[in-house]
Parts: sequence; C-alpha cells; structure tokens
Amino acid sequence: MGSEALQATKVYRQLLKAVKNHIGKEDHKRHFRDHITQEFQKNRGLLDLSSIQQKLKVAHDYTYLLNSVHHHKELLLSYNIAVDRSDEMKRILGKSASSVGLQLPEVYQP
Repeated sequence: MGSEALQATKVYRQLLKAVKNHIGKEDHKRHFRDHITQEFQKNRGLLDLSSIQQKLKVAHDYTYLLNSVHHHKELLLSYNIAVDRSDEMKRILGKSASSVGLQLPEVYQP
C-alpha cells in the first residue's frame, strides 16, 4: 500500500467518524455516509497525484469543518451566548435519568 493509499484511508476514517459523531448514524441520515463512501470508491483508481491530493484535502477540510462547527456550538452553549439551551438541557437530563435507569416523561403541549 502506497503512502497515498494510507493517507486516503486515514482521511476516510476520520471523515466517517466526524459524520457519525456530529451528523448522526440514524437511517434517515445514512445518505451522508453513502455519499462519502461512493466518492472514495469512485476515485479509487485515480493515478494523477495532484488530483488525489486535492480530493484528499477537500475531504480533510470537510472533516475539520464538521469538528469545528460542533466545537463552536459547544462553546456557545457553555458560555450561554444567545443560544436556546432547552434542547441541550433536555438531552443532559435525559442522559442523567437514563444513567440511573429512569426515563423522562413526555411533556404535554396543547
């Protein structure tokens, strides 16, 4: 396996991990992973080194973007800067309740 193949494998794994962590792994969001997989498989036979490097840079940049946007959102939530925290608090409370074997009740909204 050449160095380009190892680098492509590394970038591919990092990108799939970022998509799984920040976009989700539910079935209705599967098209993100499918598109990434198709693009990497489609470009598997490329021989032009500059083209390979350019495509790997785009994939690496997109991974960096996903991670950075998620980190930025976490910072905004932690600093309470004009962000609605109700969804975040529901998620935190749900995790806390499930850690002791309970479930939060559904809130009735007329």
